[in-house]
Amino acid sequence: MHITFYGAVREVTGSMHLMGTDQDNILLDCGMFQGRRKETTEKNRVLPFKAAMISNMVLSHAHIDHSGRIPYLTKKGFAGQVVCTRGTADACGYLLPDSAHIQEQDAQYLNYKTVRGALSQGSAPDGKFKGKRKSDALIKMLKKNHQINTAVIADVMAQYGLRSVEPLYTAADAEKSLSQIHGVPYRQTITIGKDLTCTFYEAGHILGSAMSIIRHSANGQAKTVAFTGDIGRFDKPILRNPCFNFEERDRSIDLLIMESTYGDRDHEPVVDLKPHLRQALSETFRRNGCVLIPSFAYGRTQELLYMIHELYDEGAVERRPVYVDSPLATNITKVFAEHPEVYNQETHETFLRNGKNPFDFKQVHFIESVEQSMALMRDTTPHIVISASGMCEAGRILHHLRYKIHNPNNTILIVGFMAQNTLGRRILDQGEAYAAAGRAGEAPIVKILNKEYPLKARVEKIGGFSAHADRNEMLRFLKSSNLKVKKIAVVHGEEEQSMAFAQLLGQNGFDALVPMRGQTYMI
Repeated sequence: MHITFYGAVREVTGSMHLMGTDQDNILLDCGMFQGRRKETTEKNRVLPFKAAMISNMVLSHAHIDHSGRIPYLTKKGFAGQVVCTRGTADACGYLLPDSAHIQEQDAQYLNYKTVRGALSQGSAPDGKFKGKRKSDALIKMLKKNHQINTAVIADVMAQYGLRSVEPLYTAADAEKSLSQIHGVPYRQTITIGKDLTCTFYEAGHILGSAMSIIRHSANGQAKTVAFTGDIGRFDKPILRNPCFNFEERDRSIDLLIMESTYGDRDHEPVVDLKPHLRQALSETFRRNGCVLIPSFAYGRTQELLYMIHELYDEGAVERRPVYVDSPLATNITKVFAEHPEVYNQETHETFLRNGKNPFDFKQVHFIESVEQSMALMRDTTPHIVISASGMCEAGRILHHLRYKIHNPNNTILIVGFMAQNTLGRRILDQGEAYAAAGRAGEAPIVKILNKEYPLKARVEKIGGFSAHADRNEMLRFLKSSNLKVKKIAVVHGEEEQSMAFAQLLGQNGFDALVPMRGQTYMI
């Protein structure tokens, strides 16, 4: 048996590893590379193997950097099953079509830019477009009611030989791939190939996330590979902790493929999250302001609803309206509500035993229509808005920001990682710098949807909401679980984080390596 590491190797996104035996090829995750458009587009379109050669796939969880290329894999000829937990299967039912919609929108926008650029320059590959009047007339036709006119753009591209951009996959591709996703309960062993079985255990990272134990039994011998996917934090709301107690047959691990996203750092303690949230909400409401929370639709939104629900029930803060303005977040929240079997004991005792839905209470409202969202943007009475995207790069949060970012009574509450070169990172950095200067002088200027706005709203950050374990929590998992691990392959972390975590593992008596992309490890 052998493992080849193809994605999330000395980097964070694009999780994908190929496990091979004499009879089968099993893919562990098929994630999308995320980052700068040109670089990731090229990576995402390359599969380093024939899709048809994959027998089956094991999916750790539904986050797009782990699941996002499944429709592309099936489009290229993969005909097997994608095996995962039931929660992950249900979440993929919303996340993959949403990802397809983004692929299609990106392609439409790039094609629009190509055509508009060519028309503006009055030139095309075949030398046509001569005449400014003709070009101007065509430019006016590229949009209809402020929407990109895809039919006109396709016609112009075909007529004048312009190269079009095709989406990685379409909504139809995503829907087709969903029929190949098969959800099974935790701890139920399923056959995934000849003499190959897989058993899922709780990873605690996100709804449905799982550690996969894959056993190959042949010729009287058994070899076992464990894949952590992403490991969650301990004692967080909603989900059970990462599993410590594995079945006896699954305890002897020849190779553990382990994440290292935060392999060189520690998080803020979980116990500090709710007090910090209470303080941010209370101070904003005392100013008669609104709280805007850019949030990831899957996981972070549900944690926020859970904590706000607790604060409201405790009477710890004024009960102001809470709006979830993200269609995807609304759908994923429904998935959370449908899977109480994954909840931890605290959630059962606090909510379920009292007949309460953790994510739905009197003050919460799920916004669906664009008209409702636009009315909410103009509402100046104190309230909370939770909206996507989490890094403020797209989605309805942009419109809420441009309506409320100029008001010093309002708060922009940052509860997640903001990558470099994102609007969320610029708001965080400039807001913190303005606060450090005593909020004196002119407010910093932030560009949103090509218009400039003064950043007068207060910017607050609550760390610790991360769904990833930090280095000590990952070490705690290894030391506290009943697994006996012979070798650890450290993946899913930037090179600095992976190397630091491998060194920490070595200092604690574990045999660890940090593979290179494309490297094969024999078992």
